[in-house]
Amino acid sequence: MSLLEVSSKVEMKLSSVAISFVFITLLIYAWRLLNWVWLRPKKLERCLRQQGLTGNSYRLLHGDFREMSRMINEANSRPISFSDDIVQRVLPFHDHSIQKYGKNNFIWLGPKPVVNIMQPELISDVLLKHNAFQKAPRHPLRKLLASGIASLEGEQWTKRRKIINPAFHLEKLKHMVSAFQLSCSDMVNKWEKQLSLDGSCELDIWPYLQNLTGDVISRTAFGSSYEEGRRIFQLQKEQALLAVQVTRSVYVPGWRFFPTKTNRRMRQISSEVDALLKGIIEKREKAMQAGETANDDLLGLLMESNYREMQENDERKNVGMSIKDVIEECKLFYLAGQETTSVLLLWTMVLLSKHSNWQACAREEVLRVFGNKKPDGDDLNHLKIVTMIFHEVLRLYPPVPMLTRAVFADSQVGGLYLPDGVQIALPILLIHHDDKIWGEDAKEFNPGRFSEGVSKAAKSQVSFFPFGYGPRICVGQNFAMMEAKMALAMILQRFSFELSPSYAHAPISLLTMQPQHGAHLILHGL
Repeated sequence: MSLLEVSSKVEMKLSSVAISFVFITLLIYAWRLLNWVWLRPKKLERCLRQQGLTGNSYRLLHGDFREMSRMINEANSRPISFSDDIVQRVLPFHDHSIQKYGKNNFIWLGPKPVVNIMQPELISDVLLKHNAFQKAPRHPLRKLLASGIASLEGEQWTKRRKIINPAFHLEKLKHMVSAFQLSCSDMVNKWEKQLSLDGSCELDIWPYLQNLTGDVISRTAFGSSYEEGRRIFQLQKEQALLAVQVTRSVYVPGWRFFPTKTNRRMRQISSEVDALLKGIIEKREKAMQAGETANDDLLGLLMESNYREMQENDERKNVGMSIKDVIEECKLFYLAGQETTSVLLLWTMVLLSKHSNWQACAREEVLRVFGNKKPDGDDLNHLKIVTMIFHEVLRLYPPVPMLTRAVFADSQVGGLYLPDGVQIALPILLIHHDDKIWGEDAKEFNPGRFSEGVSKAAKSQVSFFPFGYGPRICVGQNFAMMEAKMALAMILQRFSFELSPSYAHAPISLLTMQPQHGAHLILHGL
């Protein structure tokens, strides 16, 4: 046999092997695709139905997404009255599922079944077992908005929380009171300049409150660098709106790499925010290395705690935070801190506009504690009525309407068996509005229910969790409450307020529960 013939046969064999390899590879990927879009969802559905859970039958790839999107768009197409339950507007599909199938139900987010957990004792179980029930995987593009401690699990989360906790101790937060006062003064001064000759004006307070909380974050996080912080706030605000857009459709693996307009803009924003934060952090690092005392702002406290942790564990690897880690924590602080407090203040002012008797009670308390002086950190804790009002607002209008968790290994919750691949939804809004937990007046504004504290307000424990519950409860809740008390106290000292005839009641879920059409109030100077 000639060398040419041998070579030809070898090429044919190699070609045959290559074709077989490609064919087998295609078969493997086809099987994985089939398993992802059909076989596994149907297996999980059978498992859930065998336990008495009910819901729509799985529909290829989309699940309940189309119906969910249709109901959300329909609900958001018109405002509601105050007498309407906001659940039907904010979580219309979840409310529909409960009406149709009862509380023991599941829904489909694409090929993923999501079991709604409504019983307080089971909610406690899920949130306390944070290592077993972890944060549900997020859309990859949402990670560009912020990751940080909120996306960590296990030992990584434990180490990061240990570093971050000292920055949010109440004693540390008291050093930030002057920054709270300055930002709040700027806002109420702007409002006073808007007053007409009769001492009143109509304002959409929503953009002012967003700017207020963004300003507070900038001052308290970066101190003297807060002008740079304002630019970060603006960019993060745009990034949040884009993140909502991309998560309202089924995620197709790899789609984030396509150069769509949204994908490109999200990456541009992420790069600019990272560069701004890196510049601020590197300046601080050089100052600390030169022996300067760390600032009392959150960035300074975070870096000081991180530096101390690294010194105490200098022989161990992977201890402490890198610059990238600090950047992500700053991005998360911007998002969570700004959004949470602004919506809490917004819905508080709206509800106090509607319930003037509670507004008068709150003002009387503020004037009794502070008079016309600027509120200080220590005496904010004496505002019992204001605290009751905030708790009731957080019950009726929780900043985040729902928490989600993922099951990564077969698990048990109460008598419920949850296989790997299932997700869990904890619909905070639905639980906060449940009349079996809160009584017949569950949907009414009644701060008096919190007169003896949170633990005695409801019939069941873990029925009120606007900041989460258990080990992963929001680390910044004291910061948010202190800022909100300061702002409301200064507003009540200077103004009374009522709803404008042009006000449209339209809460909508955009990462947090926001007013779709703003919040037009009439302010009266005092």
